[in-house]
Amino acid sequence: MTKTLTDIQNMNDSRGVEIQKVGVKNVEIPLCVQRKNDTDQIVSAKARLSVSLPHNYKGTHMSRFIEILSEWEQKKLLGIDIKGCLIDMCEKLKAKKAEIKFEFKYFIRKAAPVSKKKSLMGYDCSFKGVYKKAGEYKFILGVKVPITTLCPCSKEISDYGAHNQRAIVSVNISYDEENIIWLEDLIEMIESCASSPLYPLLKRADEKYVTEHAYDNPKFVEDVLRDVVLKCRAHEGIKWFEVDIESIESIHNHSAWAYQKESKELTE
Repeated sequence: MTKTLTDIQNMNDSRGVEIQKVGVKNVEIPLCVQRKNDTDQIVSAKARLSVSLPHNYKGTHMSRFIEILSEWEQKKLLGIDIKGCLIDMCEKLKAKKAEIKFEFKYFIRKAAPVSKKKSLMGYDCSFKGVYKKAGEYKFILGVKVPITTLCPCSKEISDYGAHNQRAIVSVNISYDEENIIWLEDLIEMIESCASSPLYPLLKRADEKYVTEHAYDNPKFVEDVLRDVVLKCRAHEGIKWFEVDIESIESIHNHSAWAYQKESKELTE
């Protein structure tokens, strides 16, 4: 005779604490990312899934998160329809709120500035979706873009040369579902605010160009932040944004850092 297995998670909890987020993280899964040119890129992603848990339930059903991920991956919709996946999570886990975040490396074939030789450049990116059962949905697109910054002060006070370094610009944005903002466009917008973009492949002529371009375009970390903020403000599709810049200084044993977060919906 088969023994009935007790569902411990559904048992009552008397402590009166509603849990805001409970779930699984660091789940490795293939993700389908839509490219600007109407093709898809399959990437290796790490997923974090969570739901809200009422105070009277002892626990959530962790295995259901993995089941839902597997179902959506097999339908080739994981990444393309995050909202649908979140609605599924709310229904199957009987939750009022669900959240999912994917972190992955996205590759763009990038041409060198002079030789035009192309090679793949990888960017750390993320998709995050939050859904409330009342119908409220928010999608956040995230990207980390490495750039070059050249110090205006160093250039000004030195007889020759100026210190430069790599900086990481981390940008998260939210936009309307019907107005897609592509990773390619967001990355290009951020790179345009640098002393110089980075390239995966440089020949001598390219290296000369990048070095001189950065020297002619010196920027503090504050300059880069302000330029990115102004571009985000001017972009009609962006409703909310967060910008974090870390300049990994080449002549200091610390980083320079700047941060800004704004919501157009609150200021309009």
